[in-house]
Amino acid sequence: MALSAGTRRTVACALVGLGALLIVAALMIPTYTLGQLAKTPLDLEITTIAPSDTNAPSKVLDIKSLSGTGAVKVNSNVHLISQRYLTVEDPSDKTEMTIQAGQTLRNIDAQGETGLLSAVIDRVTIDRKTGMPVEDDPNGSIAVNTDSNGNSIADPIQHDGLQYRFPIGTDKKTYPYFDINARKSFDMNFVEQTEINDLKVYHFQQKIPATDLSKVVSSTSNQVALPASKWGIPGGDTTVTMDRYYTNTRDVWVEPETGTIIKGSEQIHMYYARSGDKPDVTALQSTLVFDDNTVNSQIAIAKDNMDKISLYGRTLPIILGIVGAVLLIVGLVFGLRGGGSEKPGRLVRPKSPKGGEAAEARFGSGVNLNDQPTTQLKMPRNG
Repeated sequence: MALSAGTRRTVACALVGLGALLIVAALMIPTYTLGQLAKTPLDLEITTIAPSDTNAPSKVLDIKSLSGTGAVKVNSNVHLISQRYLTVEDPSDKTEMTIQAGQTLRNIDAQGETGLLSAVIDRVTIDRKTGMPVEDDPNGSIAVNTDSNGNSIADPIQHDGLQYRFPIGTDKKTYPYFDINARKSFDMNFVEQTEINDLKVYHFQQKIPATDLSKVVSSTSNQVALPASKWGIPGGDTTVTMDRYYTNTRDVWVEPETGTIIKGSEQIHMYYARSGDKPDVTALQSTLVFDDNTVNSQIAIAKDNMDKISLYGRTLPIILGIVGAVLLIVGLVFGLRGGGSEKPGRLVRPKSPKGGEAAEARFGSGVNLNDQPTTQLKMPRNG
């Protein structure tokens, strides 16, 4: 059954309107929806585990030897493990988020509490898109000590670099990266683009020079005075004060689209010395690397966010744009053809009156033509 001209026009307008709406949606989704997705998620909850590299044996100072007889003792070939648990805390909103990271370093060869080498709780409020700390002062805190009840004591610390996330859309450039031991930022330099398990990543490296920790945190372990013989250096019973120094070479591999750190490693060296460039006694030396489970977990997190960004940033706009364009074209064609598609009506000519009908039409009804006077026409004669 053919559609009437009015119905066809209505359908055409509906198709054009729907097509235009889908095209507008295709243009707007990347601007607004993607803007919301291109942020660090607020439900972030990550555990990273980094055991010591067996190809680079670790060394740890035996703390008990500091108070015992004889020279201090450094244990070799120990097995360490670093564990970090990261969560999102308040205050957090649509633009900013507060990250709390509890990190421990343990000697797994030792038993119980004696195996705990360090514990720290770090908090920082960052921009959810750039990953950089907010400008509030202070924007974070670091807790390494506890009170008599075992509660952590947090020191307000101004953070000024990246830490746990890189920016959404990471570039191949140098970034400031904050170190919780030195409590300041050092350059994190781009090294190369590579792949981990077929995932494109950017490799960055940071080198932290010898840093005197006694000038960073006031602690009895950061400056120690012992007889020279205890330190194992010449001088007998002469008291020698040494400061604790810290160096590190940190490598991170980042998925650039989401800023997720896929893999990390640290070559830590802490030592006691009279001068930073001449280590006397090793306090801690180890190379810590994310284990395979951590790497795979980070890859899964990155891919999940990448899929969301791809869906709303590329796939969905393309589909909506194509469907919208097709509907728009169909609607226009349907409307243009609809105007002249109906066959023209048959022209009906009025019938000519016959006989009395003709006379009646000319002179009116009730007139008898035989009763009308006759007019005689006279023709002129020739000659």
